[in-house]
Amino acid sequence: MTEMLSKKIVSLLLAIAIVSASLAATATMAAQFYTASSTGWPWGNAPEPFPWLNWLASLPHKTGVSLTIITRHEATVINEATKAFLSSPVAKKLGIKNLIAIYAGPELWKTYIEEAYKAKRPIDIAWGGGPTLFNYIDQWGYIQPLDNKTYPEFDAVLYEMSKMPKEIAGAPTYKVGKDGLVHWIGAAISSFGITINKDKLKQWNVPAPIYWINMTSPIYAKYLPDVQMLGIADPTKSTSNTRMYEIILQAYGWNKGWQVLTLMAANSKVYDSSSAVRDGVIRGEIAAGITIDFYGYTAMHQNPACEYIIPPGQSIVNADPIAILKGTRYPVAAAAFTAWVLSQYGGQQVWLLPDINRLPINPLTFQTPEGKKRPDLYEAWRKATSSKVINFNETLADDTERAMQFYFKATLVNAHDALQSVWAAIAKAYLNHKINKEQFEKLVGILTAPFPFKDPTTGKTVTFTTKYAIYINPKLSSGSIYQALMNEWEKGARMRYQFAYQALQDVLSGKPIPTPPWQTGTQTTTTTTPPQTTTTPPATSPTTTTVSQSPTTTTSPVQTTTTTTPPQTTTTTTTSGGISAGEIAAIVVAIIIIAAIVAYYAKRK
Repeated sequence: MTEMLSKKIVSLLLAIAIVSASLAATATMAAQFYTASSTGWPWGNAPEPFPWLNWLASLPHKTGVSLTIITRHEATVINEATKAFLSSPVAKKLGIKNLIAIYAGPELWKTYIEEAYKAKRPIDIAWGGGPTLFNYIDQWGYIQPLDNKTYPEFDAVLYEMSKMPKEIAGAPTYKVGKDGLVHWIGAAISSFGITINKDKLKQWNVPAPIYWINMTSPIYAKYLPDVQMLGIADPTKSTSNTRMYEIILQAYGWNKGWQVLTLMAANSKVYDSSSAVRDGVIRGEIAAGITIDFYGYTAMHQNPACEYIIPPGQSIVNADPIAILKGTRYPVAAAAFTAWVLSQYGGQQVWLLPDINRLPINPLTFQTPEGKKRPDLYEAWRKATSSKVINFNETLADDTERAMQFYFKATLVNAHDALQSVWAAIAKAYLNHKINKEQFEKLVGILTAPFPFKDPTTGKTVTFTTKYAIYINPKLSSGSIYQALMNEWEKGARMRYQFAYQALQDVLSGKPIPTPPWQTGTQTTTTTTPPQTTTTPPATSPTTTTVSQSPTTTTSPVQTTTTTTPPQTTTTTTTSGGISAGEIAAIVVAIIIIAAIVAYYAKRK
């Protein structure tokens, strides 16, 4: 009887021990969750807007200061932001008297930042220009990581960042470096697509391009070279166009992607800036151009005939960053401005202005009175954030970007005259039924095929593959290597275009299409000059428009994904009742010991 009772007691005590252990584990997880989700901010429960403002003002800081910002934003954005910020309680409370903007192309940022630092007037903030540009200046060591232990004022920035989702349409909204600290934060979001002018499409009786590959159609070449219906920008002068070319190379794969880029350039007028492409569409100078989203929204606002199209399943959504730069003399003021830019009550409202039309990254912006007045922009935001996007490999884009830009520049911009005249001749021969589809496709293959060139670093003959682009990318900072390759690439491209034109002449005269000399190992020289044929477009427009067809199957590279989280402060874990997880564990151990003792004595009896 005693033995049975003892066994029951032991079983009961063991059950209690198991349950207690389970409760201890649950309590520990709950305590950890509580710690992670409620570390609290140094300003406590201060209300919006700008709950961090009085706390920032209590930190040592200089007043009467001017912040210097290097930017890729247009003057309209900076002017409106300056006006709104300087009239805000943030600027007034902290004594910030002015914002000074440096408008510089991406190729000049390194020079400006270094020269300002040497002159002991360092630039305080970088704002706008896309993640690739910010990743560059981060690699160069110019961005100040948001270390809130060293700079407690950075808590204001991290607080505003906490309102954002970690990703939007698969793209990170901030960058965490190898040090575990946040380096840059998105201040707006951007998608990339095609802005069309429906009036011009109707006048020229051509379809609206929906996918990138639609812009390679020979139908857009029917009035070349006199009338260029499409528009793109030089990648060395446009970060947004650079990003779109990278998207195309990843959406279609490297080889097919370069064919798409080559024919797109052949059909297009090449502008010196992305804003010029937008303006060309608005004015009706061209019927369609590749643009970043807010240029498309601006075009729609200024000309109702315009429409912005995101190629379905062939674009990405980016965070457009802001970052504090190393060496700033005014870290409190810089943190305050950055936090203000991210706040739904501050700089996020600048994007809502009709002359700007950008998409806020902080979704709470659309819950403010001003945000509720822009249902059209909210709908654009909703579409962009829910868009089907490609698996974009940011690492691959970074590792090949300079090589891609300069190869594009040499072969498709510097040699654009030869490319467009040869393409016009091939396209018109096909449109006028002088060559068949098979002959047309073979000629296009010659026009766009990779060609051999001499690598100045090894002396070997190579082609522009992904592997070579990754290899040569970091070496292009050398002036001699850069110039040697620019010469090789332009010369090779012109040779390719000339051979394609000669092949067309052979076909038109009844001869077979010859094999390119770079495929046979021999080199030939020809002096035939492509004719500058002209066709006059109609003065009046027909009434019918057509819809472009869907693209063929596309491929995407494997994406490297890295999960990143912002830094968190550490605190001692306790339960809400004041009993630590360690104390609970001790109780469990004690119960187990008691059970063992009872079992021992029961056995002796």
